Amino acid sequence: MDYVYRRTYKGPVKLVIFDWAGTTLDYGCYAPAVVFIEVFKRRGVEITMEQARRPMGLKKVDHIRAISQQDEVAALWEKVCGKACTEADVQDMFEKDFVPLQVACIADYTELIPGTVETVEELRGRGIKIGSTSGYFTEAMEINFREARKQGYVPDVNACASDVPAGRPEPWMVISNMQQARIFPPEAVVKIDDTKPGIAEGLNAGTWTIGLAKTGNEVGLNEKELAALPAEQVKRKVDQAADGLAKTGAHYVVESISDVPPVIAEIEQRLKMGDRP
Repeated sequence: MDYVYRRTYKGPVKLVIFDWAGTTLDYGCYAPAVVFIEVFKRRGVEITMEQARRPMGLKKVDHIRAISQQDEVAALWEKVCGKACTEADVQDMFEKDFVPLQVACIADYTELIPGTVETVEELRGRGIKIGSTSGYFTEAMEINFREARKQGYVPDVNACASDVPAGRPEPWMVISNMQQARIFPPEAVVKIDDTKPGIAEGLNAGTWTIGLAKTGNEVGLNEKELAALPAEQVKRKVDQAADGLAKTGAHYVVESISDVPPVIAEIEQRLKMGDRP
């Protein structure tokens, strides 16, 4: 009879990795969305907010490419420009328009989401390190870091899409966080995100994942906009967002970063029982 040796990690959560826009700051994830709309508008192609948000979570140049490949956008581009959108067009939009526009406006969208500082403090009090990943490029991330620091939020480690071979849904930013923090195995790590590619990033790295349904891209509204809606409509939007994140594979889905600490405690109980992501 053949036997297979299998180790089981039963220790605590050691590293929690947060996304940025829509997770820890920029309630509603507006900073990138408004820029994508302007980038295409400069080419004479009017896209909707929904079309701009659809690929959210990807590396920004990949996001532009994904927008251009949506059937309705591709047809409009060909009608306006007289040809299909090419890879050269994608790179041109990213380098000449997206980068300077994003750098110019990102500081306007850096207010921390309520509960960010308190949640991070509670997790650190449990001995957990804080990581972060983002589809932003380095220059934009430096602004996020600067503005978040002023408000009391500074992750221990960070990786952005321009630091690794490929962005989400590939796992390299999560793995980079683990390397920088010198934390393993993946079972001791939790990835938290408001986008489907961000959840897939964690799953592909072998970590636990928590989706945030209310504060991010899936609902796509800020606090003021949500407050103006009837409660039933808000619930409908949040439920729809939660369903999408759950179907992507998130182990847990909650509304916001404020709801994270009890989930981390539950994950630790599951780890003690030998559960794995």
